[in-house]
Amino acid sequence: MVIIVMGVSGSGKTETGQELAKLLGGIFLDADDFHSPENKDKMKRHISLTDEDRAPWLARLREIIADALGKPGHTVLACSALKLAYRYQLRVDQRNVRLVHIDGKAADIAEYMKTRNHEYFAGLDMLINQLCTFEALRPWEEAVVVERTEDWAAMAKTAREQLAV
Repeated sequence: MVIIVMGVSGSGKTETGQELAKLLGGIFLDADDFHSPENKDKMKRHISLTDEDRAPWLARLREIIADALGKPGHTVLACSALKLAYRYQLRVDQRNVRLVHIDGKAADIAEYMKTRNHEYFAGLDMLINQLCTFEALRPWEEAVVVERTEDWAAMAKTAREQLAV
């Protein structure tokens, strides 16, 4: 099974995903690691990526997910997956690729982001942009929603319970 831990920047995708992978004895991957050097350079310079920039990255993530589904165990992927089209592309297998959405209050995430040191952090403008870009989950996506706290281990445990894995 592949579990995509999704949400806006600063929601705790990476931390929660790492904890969830530990709980499941699985592998953790961060989608940011699979961007092209050009995309990474843009992000470091705080230039927003376009859908055109993201297309090869999403195709690569889809390949990684398909490959992981052919192996035993669980893979947890932290990926913002803000748009329905992105999530659709990543859901290679509806039953075996599950979504965990980290949902939180913008003010709480903004406070956390002020203290955070992340190589692609582009300030609160980035958070606002991502909040505006996020396309609400549709019922058929069958996503698990976990309320954001800064207790990443507790969030991972909640996600695991809701996923029933």
